Amino acid sequence: MPYVSFLKELAGEISIQELQKRFLKLVLNLQNVERGSIWIRKGDVIECVEAEGVEKHKILGMQLDMEKNSLVRWVLENREMTIAEGGVDKRHYAGVEDDFKLKSKLILCFPLFLSSGEIYGVLQVIDTSSQGARLNLKPEHMKILQDMVDIGSIALSNALVRDKHLQRVEHLTRTIDSMYTGRFIHGVSRSFSKVLELVDSYAATDYPVLIYGESGTGKEIIAREIHRRSRRNTKNMLIQNCSAIPTHLLESELFGYVKGAFTGASQNRAGLLEAANGGTVFLDELGEMEYGLQAKVLRALEDNIIKPLGSPQSRRINLRIISATNKNLEKAIACGEFRQDLFYRLNVLPVSLPPLRRRREDIPFLVEHFLKRESEFMKTPRKTLTAETMRKLCAYRWPGNIRELENFIRQLMVICPAETVEPGHLPTYILENKWEQVAPFDQAREKYIFYSEESPRSTINIDGMSWADMERVYAEFVLEKTDGNISRAARLANLSRSTFDSRLSRLQIKK
Repeated sequence: MPYVSFLKELAGEISIQELQKRFLKLVLNLQNVERGSIWIRKGDVIECVEAEGVEKHKILGMQLDMEKNSLVRWVLENREMTIAEGGVDKRHYAGVEDDFKLKSKLILCFPLFLSSGEIYGVLQVIDTSSQGARLNLKPEHMKILQDMVDIGSIALSNALVRDKHLQRVEHLTRTIDSMYTGRFIHGVSRSFSKVLELVDSYAATDYPVLIYGESGTGKEIIAREIHRRSRRNTKNMLIQNCSAIPTHLLESELFGYVKGAFTGASQNRAGLLEAANGGTVFLDELGEMEYGLQAKVLRALEDNIIKPLGSPQSRRINLRIISATNKNLEKAIACGEFRQDLFYRLNVLPVSLPPLRRRREDIPFLVEHFLKRESEFMKTPRKTLTAETMRKLCAYRWPGNIRELENFIRQLMVICPAETVEPGHLPTYILENKWEQVAPFDQAREKYIFYSEESPRSTINIDGMSWADMERVYAEFVLEKTDGNISRAARLANLSRSTFDSRLSRLQIKK
């Protein structure tokens, strides 16, 4: 193939994946063989980023340790082209082909250089014919082949540099956007500090994370933070809400499809699991995934292989799964709505986000943060809250959690004309929150003092009390607050009615 035609093939605005594929096919066609691969060094491993041949799915995405012997490692270290006999040459890691029907007979291995002279990868051209007779090793032909590899190597290296630059720009854009929209993790409470400790330790691993929490507690933000702190942070984090679309559409979104797979599939489309290769996938509302689809997701995660709809070939993936749910999955398993094996596969690193009513000391902190952010966004003077106004906000239960608080502050910025927010500016549903009021946070004692509206400063001396005595006092307190209504008292205590009822019986408290 003339140089000009080769250059034309590599020119144009194409993705780095398409460039790798086109480069490899051109070199293989030049040598009249069908198997080959491109390997890129990534830290302590060498990863196969492109492969051709009938069994390419078995090697695509594979990683070789730089500490272990392999032909690609030898080329990276020696910075020169080499020829090796498959399965015979001691440098060849034959274990890669253990389950291949056709083994490598003769291998050409070329180093790939950056324009600076730094080696970044390896190109393999593989002959699987019985005698390894397809490869043309004549000097004049090898000279042409080497020139082609050099041209393709520079084109690919420039694309890699450009892609890395675009990733940095995208990462910086996301960071700036996060700073502008305030999508950062905020909290000073002990319960939330424990969550942040888990986030830090979980980010250092690649194990699946399952985030539990009510709606609005910030599950997606926690997932993003785990990804941001992980070694995968230069790759994409893609998000799919499992309850947002019907099951048949969710399957195609996750696994992709090929042209003609179903009516309307006019072209190939990569699924979320393939598009996020090397990065992280966040599956929100996991408990809403249809039971039949759960089996396919489990298989993909266990084998690290996906098969797009309508495709006869599988594709290897390498990604981390973070999922979230506000559903009791153990109860769903007992009801036959969720697969137990998938639960064990995803629940390796669990983290439970406390609702806002259980981290009230964070409310003043969050309020001030949202006020500052919204005033900057709206370019208006920052509002201040009186102590009584803040106490009312801390007393409110916030069933919608942080999302509700955030949207309330936005509403407050618009409808409150005064720069100082008084209790009278608050909506009725917050002002009439009589059943659960708390005093301001006592920073000296690091606790909240709960009191009733009838006796706002009455406290209980717990010195000398047994656990049973404290449980009795609390049970009588919630019963009194709800006028003896067992169901309401159970909800206030965050217990099921039957559990609360049985504890009353054990404590010998009459209804």
